[in-house]
Amino acid sequence: MSNPYAVVAITKHGVEMARDLGERFQGTDIFYMSKFARGDEDSLGIRLFDGSVKLILPDLFQRYNGIILVISLGAVVRMIAPLLIDKKTDPAVLVIDDRGEHVISVLSGHLGGANELTRQVAAVLEARPVITTASDVQGTIPVDLFGRELGWTVDSFDKATPVSAAVVNEEPVAIIQETGERNWWKYDKPLPAHIRVYPDPVSALLEPFNAALVISDRLLNDEDQEKLLANGVLYRPKSLVLGIGCNRGTGLEELEAGVLDTLQELRLSVKSVRNVATIDLKKDEEGLLALCSKYNWELVTYTPEQLNTVQLPNPSDTVFKYTGAYGVCEPAALLSAGAEDWLLEKKKIGNLTLSVARVAFPQLSVEESTHA
Repeated sequence: MSNPYAVVAITKHGVEMARDLGERFQGTDIFYMSKFARGDEDSLGIRLFDGSVKLILPDLFQRYNGIILVISLGAVVRMIAPLLIDKKTDPAVLVIDDRGEHVISVLSGHLGGANELTRQVAAVLEARPVITTASDVQGTIPVDLFGRELGWTVDSFDKATPVSAAVVNEEPVAIIQETGERNWWKYDKPLPAHIRVYPDPVSALLEPFNAALVISDRLLNDEDQEKLLANGVLYRPKSLVLGIGCNRGTGLEELEAGVLDTLQELRLSVKSVRNVATIDLKKDEEGLLALCSKYNWELVTYTPEQLNTVQLPNPSDTVFKYTGAYGVCEPAALLSAGAEDWLLEKKKIGNLTLSVARVAFPQLSVEESTHA
């Protein structure tokens, strides 16, 4: 797949639109029927096909993130029905009418990105975007996309459908936010009255609610899981920084075991780790690079001078002798997280030392974040 999107046309006017999109909308591969060939298709990278478009759709479903069809909606529904597997994996599907007046989000509006793609394509064509998902129409929280642009991940998706129904049907919904970015409300209007925000489960459980959105880096205990996730979705913000120091040549297996065991002891989720922080002497440490690569974590490094700006309760002359810094994992974690204290100051595990800090997010209210 050379591009993320495929544009498919089967009529004369559709071909004009497809070629136009190919020029003006980045990331598109163009497909249309051979009978409309103009002779320049090879030079433009346009793919020609014969017979029914239905024959090429299975391949397009496998190869592209989004499929834009200049074909009638009814025909598209019939053709794609046998190809559908799961909304978490199906590509975005859009339909454009033959006059280019409407761009319709058909499939995978949220998780597949069809709604946003519809808006983008409609803007290029100066057409009307047609989006029918309730949360978009009502201007409320899309449960399956909540926090995605902030880097949050969903840790429990089983109840996404009933929780979404509670949100759009204006049932009492509790948002329990223990950490993470506060600027998740994207509309220039107040949060709907049926959605209440709480700082912790204790305060949320003082009032009745039908569904919960839980934003936490904690491993929830059994009671919280039972009461909050019976009809709730759990989100993992990128809120933890691992400060790591290690002896030269420490392997991936030892580093990984130390990190995972420590996070388990602290009852923290590895899915909420944002990055690893260390001294710049370790920027080429193979084990650290392999750890960060495996978990898709950024490796942030600091000079000894930067690390020494952090006041440490237990500065080490031995560490200073070898690195020029009075500590590595502890100050690196605080500097990277912008925090004033640690969740774990320092733990020595074999050939590594580990500190954990929680990112200091601005404490905006929902109303303030609307205008942030």
